[in-house]
Amino acid sequence: MRILLGALAALFLSGLTTGAAAEPVNTGHLKAELVSATKGIAPGQTIHVALRQQIQTEWHTYWRNAGDSGEATKLKWDLPQGWSASDFTWPTPHRLPVGPLVNYGYQGEVLLPLSLTAPADLKPGQTVTLKAAAQFLVCADVCVPEDANLTLSLPVTDGPAPADPKWGPTIDKTLADAPQPAGLNATFEKDGAVVKLAITGAALKGADLAGAYFYPYSGTVIDHAQPQPIDRGPDGLTLSLAAGYGFQAPEPPTEMAGVLALADKAYEVTATAGPIPPDAGGLGPPPAKAALPAGASSLSLLSAAAFAFVGGLILNLMPCVFPVLAMKAASLAGHGGAHGDARRQGLAFGAGAILTFLGLAGVLIAVRAAGGEAGWGFQLQDPPVVAALALLMLAIALNLSGLFEIGTSLQGLGSGFAAHGGILGAFFTGALAVVVAAPCTAPFMGAALGWALTQPPAASLAVFAALGVGFSAPFVAVAFVPALINALPRPGAWMETFKKALAFPMYGAVAWLVWVLTVQTGSDAVPRILGAGIVLALAGWLLGAAQRRAAVGRHAAPLAITGAVLAAVAVAGGAVWPDYAQAGAREARSGEAHLNYEPYSPQRLAELQAQGRPVLVNYTAAWCVSCQVNDRVALSTKAVSKALERNNAVYLKADWTNRDPQIAEDLARFGRVGVPLYLVYGAKGGDPAILPAILTEGLVVKALDAAAGPA
Repeated sequence: MRILLGALAALFLSGLTTGAAAEPVNTGHLKAELVSATKGIAPGQTIHVALRQQIQTEWHTYWRNAGDSGEATKLKWDLPQGWSASDFTWPTPHRLPVGPLVNYGYQGEVLLPLSLTAPADLKPGQTVTLKAAAQFLVCADVCVPEDANLTLSLPVTDGPAPADPKWGPTIDKTLADAPQPAGLNATFEKDGAVVKLAITGAALKGADLAGAYFYPYSGTVIDHAQPQPIDRGPDGLTLSLAAGYGFQAPEPPTEMAGVLALADKAYEVTATAGPIPPDAGGLGPPPAKAALPAGASSLSLLSAAAFAFVGGLILNLMPCVFPVLAMKAASLAGHGGAHGDARRQGLAFGAGAILTFLGLAGVLIAVRAAGGEAGWGFQLQDPPVVAALALLMLAIALNLSGLFEIGTSLQGLGSGFAAHGGILGAFFTGALAVVVAAPCTAPFMGAALGWALTQPPAASLAVFAALGVGFSAPFVAVAFVPALINALPRPGAWMETFKKALAFPMYGAVAWLVWVLTVQTGSDAVPRILGAGIVLALAGWLLGAAQRRAAVGRHAAPLAITGAVLAAVAVAGGAVWPDYAQAGAREARSGEAHLNYEPYSPQRLAELQAQGRPVLVNYTAAWCVSCQVNDRVALSTKAVSKALERNNAVYLKADWTNRDPQIAEDLARFGRVGVPLYLVYGAKGGDPAILPAILTEGLVVKALDAAAGPA
């Protein structure tokens, strides 16, 4: 009996010193869990734990620097007071080619170890359950953000906790194999488009350097997709790296840190700018120059700027700009022959448009230089921005309807700007026109912008400035032509009616933006944005009442303050506070077919081409008005449907309403930075036919018949 009781007691005590392992969390394309290298933790002890991922076959997650696209895995702890956790110790990643890009990450099973330290006042005998939230970007042909709420239970022991027999050796091996400092000396030197990285040290003498590869911690210092030729020296090696966007900045990097991976070892390296030592090897051949996107390789700065100018002119005719034509018409009508005012406001409008184009271009260049995926119209990929624009358009429409006044000038659509003679109003009208017009891509724009984003920032900005000049030229030209100004009706009572009529295109713009928002975020966005709109309308009414009271000398401050507060609440509630659900966006998009179509993926396209079937690929987005007009006028027709059927063709829709790295890659490959883009692949393979940005039904039918080949 004593032996039995002793055995039971030993089993019970054993249970106190074994961590209670939670079941792995299945996020959809991987299973995640927290595992510990020890059976518990003692007060004040530091132990190793790891975020374990079991990734679905053919899918991958990302290293700390994801490469050309992607996002690193994140872990956010919710630790009790006194606990602390380190950052991950990242294992050496693998190269993951994706079309013309190269990413860095992991496949299969991977452990990301970190250190966990307990407070010294922890009481032995209890079990502590720690919580953490993990975020993954899991990718194959497409990328899916996935989350997991994880727990780790650790018994608190009297002395240092013993090793866990299952996870202790595995975590120890992961740490031993991770990149380590080895006292290596490293310098780099930029030579034209090439960065020479020289690494020397005892650890490299006699090592197999044939497959050496440098994984930088920064995503901007090298072009990840280019090869890394190696020159061997007596004490190390020199890698020839294609310089990345980071070296085009006003202050280029003075340090390059990363991992040098060899066949069986990996080392942490920090290189400083300086000359290449002779014992690191000679100068190898430079990497092959990256090809410019298709359709842009033959352009020069002058021709790209000319194309951008013409594209800017045509952009005035695109449906995106129809709402702001109301503001342009109102401002022109308000001049009534006053040539001086018209010219000043024309120049102000042009300045606002050009500077806004340059501002958007600067953000776009910076995002891409940081390794992000962004294209023209990127600002309307963020639901809060779409919501804010919808509320701004509503405020403008309410102002035009007479609910409240902003100054006395029809051009004064920014608070208080009319006090400056309408100049600031004209400037901000030009800026708003660009923001609304940017989702469209006019003919000639695609190749010009695709070329611009492969060039240094100065050349890129020059092309975007030409686009702004072309966009603003018609309005500025009208302001400077006396005959046109004289032909306008003189100011009078009719202008009040005209102003109110012009509110309705703005209401139409609000409806369009609300629709874009629901496509992006699901139907839950409707009550939020409409509720915010009602509050904003109430704020406008109160402001109008305050203005009317002030006009007759009555006290108006309480009404004005209340209106301003409600306006702020409307914007915060409608655009900033809501956390719009992305799952609803996918669900909404799946039910909007006008033609029978399949979701686009490179894999599905390859399968259809292997079957010898013609394929129409439509790169589109809900926020692209040109795309939607083309869809209704030229694509969703009986003639196109019959052409697809008789040619055994398949219609693939590549929806870019929300960010999609794969679609961004495809657009770049064809020299585009925005939608729409229409491709028709022939039954016999080969390069696709690129259709114009403005479609007709006959053009689409003709392209599908040609893709099928002779009857």
